[in-house]
Amino acid sequence: QVRLVESGGGLVQAGGSLRLSCAASGIKYSIATMGWYRQVSGSQRELVATKTSGGYTNYADAVKGRFTISRDGAKNTVYLQMNILKPEDTAVYYCNIVLGWPQSGSQYWGQGTQVTVSS
Repeated sequence: QVRLVESGGGLVQAGGSLRLSCAASGIKYSIATMGWYRQVSGSQRELVATKTSGGYTNYADAVKGRFTISRDGAKNTVYLQMNILKPEDTAVYYCNIVLGWPQSGSQYWGQGTQVTVSS
């Protein structure tokens, strides 16, 4: 059974930093893409950043230059280093993985971790 465990959320002042982690367990084959999404109450979940097994990264325009996604393939763990945080970054952050062959397309979500940035 695939399970994602997130950690690292919390309360920080504007301009500060946080680092989120997400460890995946129960992976039988491979993970194609690991990423982070965020959601504000009443709004749709939106992409923050993703990284493929081949190293390709994709960032939302709102976080480019401030957030960095990385992953440790051996540990099936993805990280999100968030710097120069702004109040508008406040949201619940969700880890997401998309599996590779032979389970291509199967995806899983973490339980979410709250990030609150005070002004």
